[in-house]
Amino acid sequence: MKKVILAFCVLVVLVSCASVDKHNLQVTKSHPVEDLHEDVDKAYTQLKRHHPRLYQFVSKETLDFKFDSLKRAIKVPMDSRAFYKQLAAVTKYVGQGHMSVSPPSVELNKAKRQQIRKTRFDINYIDTEYLDDKLIIADAVGQDTVLINAEILKIENESSQDLIETYKRLIASDGYNTTFHNRVVGNRFLRYYAYDKGRFDSITLTLRNADSTFVKQYKRRPLKDSIQVKKDSIKRDSIKLVNEVKPKLTKAERKAKKLERKAKQKYNSKYGFVPTPHMPEVKNYTRNLTFVGRDSTVALIKIKEFQNGNYEGFYDDTFATLDSLQTKNLIIDLRNNFGGRLNEIDYFYSYLTNENYTFINKSEINGRFPILKSVMTNSNPLALKLVAGLMAPGLAVADLISVSKKDGQLYRRFKPAKEQEPKPLNFKGKLYVIINGNSFSASSILSTQLKGSQRAIFVGEETGGAYNGTVAGLFKIYELPNTKVQLRIGLAQVDSQYKTDIDGYGVKPDVEIIPTYQDRLDDIDPELEWILRAIESKN
Repeated sequence: MKKVILAFCVLVVLVSCASVDKHNLQVTKSHPVEDLHEDVDKAYTQLKRHHPRLYQFVSKETLDFKFDSLKRAIKVPMDSRAFYKQLAAVTKYVGQGHMSVSPPSVELNKAKRQQIRKTRFDINYIDTEYLDDKLIIADAVGQDTVLINAEILKIENESSQDLIETYKRLIASDGYNTTFHNRVVGNRFLRYYAYDKGRFDSITLTLRNADSTFVKQYKRRPLKDSIQVKKDSIKRDSIKLVNEVKPKLTKAERKAKKLERKAKQKYNSKYGFVPTPHMPEVKNYTRNLTFVGRDSTVALIKIKEFQNGNYEGFYDDTFATLDSLQTKNLIIDLRNNFGGRLNEIDYFYSYLTNENYTFINKSEINGRFPILKSVMTNSNPLALKLVAGLMAPGLAVADLISVSKKDGQLYRRFKPAKEQEPKPLNFKGKLYVIINGNSFSASSILSTQLKGSQRAIFVGEETGGAYNGTVAGLFKIYELPNTKVQLRIGLAQVDSQYKTDIDGYGVKPDVEIIPTYQDRLDDIDPELEWILRAIESKN
């Protein structure tokens, strides 16, 4: 029996290695022209089959021409990464920011993955931003905090500005909006760089800080080399001898530790704790409540994204606090919030209105089984497909219950698409919302609801997400058969009942304020400062 098990394990390893090698060969080789043409046709077929608003911002004739032109332009073999760039430059004309194209990655075998897990790559702890035609380091941790606000002039030997312009040509936004391009290309620069160049274990940046220009190199390194211990911070009584016997905890102590652990888990879930790998001392949370202003009476809710953890507990406690303090002014910061859960923004809004409301309309779809369509896709691993197959009857029933047809059009009803009542402790004071080009998807839908109901004053920059809705909700990830390039296709048109006559643009601010690079150097938040001055002038 042991020999059989051993033989089976060996077989699994061999098959896995062969699968990795086969995949890597497929995604790195040059593909014949006819295979590339096939993938172009497959991509367009998938879009026409699944996307409910394919021709909202581009005519069928124009998009047909774009795809035909792409096929005519492909005259020589190319690898998957080169093909991805060609295809993304065409699909962006659909004008749907949720729809994206991504190149395949080279897979690693088990030994290499284990080796990578024992390393740390400090470039991953850097956040970037694009302001005033400059790519800058917006945030960092550890020793790299001294680099915050440094300008990135070059990556390896390429100009950051040239790379930015290249990547902007591949990024889709909602409709005709342009603020999303400038913001997202800065925020996700390193992701686009990896799409462009492939996986890398070292990178060299040429930086400028004040009047100094210098080079900073990052390399993947073993974790043990990343751990720096400050000797003067080590207390002798915290050092445990090798042979020291741990005292056995009493029943009361074990219970206390268990309660402490549960309380920490509850706290982290409520605020949406975001762990920083290998850096437990860094505490980042998705949802934050602070009080600002001269006398710290202005409430500021900063939401980095509408996902992660138990959001209901956060909003319940937050608005109970605002009610008990009789808070008169509330600022909601949605900058760089790329969206998330519809149910969360619906719940949030129920604390911001005092009237019954319907948060979104029923969503246009192209098929009766959108949930099945999203899980039964060729990009999912076999194990997930098997699980989805077992759950298919239940998923089909869920689709049938939530899908209806009217005037020949199919609609799916998400939970927020029904009339609801406001929360008893809804905020009745003055409301301000800060937005920018990275306010996208769910944060833009929330902004539309607040703007359309004239509930808030908006400060900042036009949102990257469209006022009149976006195609999202559920997604199908389709992998092209030859190049393995993946298409992310939204399946449902999600929109508020509020609409603007001019389609294809985001929620416009009442007061437009665009931050500058000098603001960052001076540690000034111009949007927030304008709001605080406005509040103070009315007191």
